[in-house]
Amino acid sequence: MDAEQINQDAWTAYGAHHLARGTAAPDVDRLSWGFGPNGPGAEVLGELRGRRVLDLGSGLARHAAHLVRAYGAVVDAVEASPTQHERATRRHGGEPGLNLVLADAVDHLAQADPYDVIYSVHGFAYNDPRRLLPAVAAALRPEGRLVFSVLHTDSLGHGPSDLAAPRPESLRLVGGGELTVQMWVPTPERWEALLEEYGLVVERVEVLGAAEAGDPVSCRLFQARRSTRATSRHRAGPAPRPHAALGVCAILHGPRGLLLGRHTRRVWELPGGTVEAGEPLTRTVIRELREETGCTAREEDVRLLGMLVDEVGGVVRATVPAVVTAWQGEPSDQPGESVGDWRWWPLDRLPNGLFTPSAQALTAWRPELPIDHLPPYHYPLADPSGSRR
Repeated sequence: MDAEQINQDAWTAYGAHHLARGTAAPDVDRLSWGFGPNGPGAEVLGELRGRRVLDLGSGLARHAAHLVRAYGAVVDAVEASPTQHERATRRHGGEPGLNLVLADAVDHLAQADPYDVIYSVHGFAYNDPRRLLPAVAAALRPEGRLVFSVLHTDSLGHGPSDLAAPRPESLRLVGGGELTVQMWVPTPERWEALLEEYGLVVERVEVLGAAEAGDPVSCRLFQARRSTRATSRHRAGPAPRPHAALGVCAILHGPRGLLLGRHTRRVWELPGGTVEAGEPLTRTVIRELREETGCTAREEDVRLLGMLVDEVGGVVRATVPAVVTAWQGEPSDQPGESVGDWRWWPLDRLPNGLFTPSAQALTAWRPELPIDHLPPYHYPLADPSGSRR
């Protein structure tokens, strides 16, 4: 049984337990993102009146009902557990402006009209982010807001993981007993990388501690938006060594699009690499293209555009972008190389998470491309259209 099915079964048992007990579910007068009253409320969602809002993993729909009543939002409250949905229906069924939906989150997102705001109080941790986040990004309007809280440190003091993989956690029952669930608890940095991968730009990450002193439980509140522009970021890991600061990027563009590969550090980048001692730049372009993709080219078909200079980790980094006007072969993964999964991308649908030097090289070649990056110093050698200077 997969982790998400385990979670649905656990929450169904949880809801059945409370239905049998007749557990009271009082209304709320504010959004509480953590496990206590600390932290912000509904203001982090932005303007809500008349907006289409989605509550994912809504449980009893108490937060959704509050947004309808206090802020005039139109809210779809989606819950996968039938017993939790039944509890919500008993409490809030028929309330104007509130639509209670029993469905898997991803299934609902696939067929729903776009939303202005999507939020979740702890619900994201019970879903595989690689299944959920692309569906969320596709269901948000351009510049729409995503706000969600997730576990960071549990009651045993276990912190987050660098892996985007589920782990067992306990769901305690009123009156005694507990259920085991599977939760995704990656680090904030890992969450941010996942969000960026699917076109969601993180604006703020807030720490939500426990309500009582000495309690190790803490959460993180993420505020993000759906970007209409491709993003770029640095690779994770140490800064480059000083002797490795001069490199090249090869731009191959043809009828099928622009060639980009995926680095093991999870950024998309152009073919390229470090200039070896005494090596002409055009020869570096040809060598790196062959080593990384298996494609070959001639030096006369390489046009150097200039030099881009910036700084990373206190080291000056110089990158020479080059347009390769003709090449032979089909790009493929090469043994021992850290970049692979070579794909052709349309210029109007470039992926998020471009390696910063590649992003800088692309806008040196085509300034109109919608790519955000740190601006380098650009020393041009040739006009991008082809004439040399």
